[in-house]
Amino acid sequence: MPAAFFVVRAIVTDPNKRAAFDRWYETEHLPDAVKAFGVSKAWRFWSLDDPSMHQAMYQFDDEAKLNAMLKGDALQRLVADFNRDWPDVKRTRETLVLAQEFAK
Repeated sequence: MPAAFFVVRAIVTDPNKRAAFDRWYETEHLPDAVKAFGVSKAWRFWSLDDPSMHQAMYQFDDEAKLNAMLKGDALQRLVADFNRDWPDVKRTRETLVLAQEFAK
């Protein structure tokens, strides 16, 4: 089965809060999510086109593991923590399945 991905986009509109958000995501949220989700890889990005846009991507071995995480308690706990610490940061979520991998 192909890998599946969980993508979270967050908009940090206040430029004065971006450094604190970045530290929190790096030192707390991402490590907690990687452990709780049991993912094989995770990445974080800041947009070069829109400095307020942060994106995190979590790679699951397959769609079944992604779906299990979506139905489990870990996601709800992490969302509650995010909402507590960053109530003004709006987020969207997306789920993807790998259609093709190309490496040169």
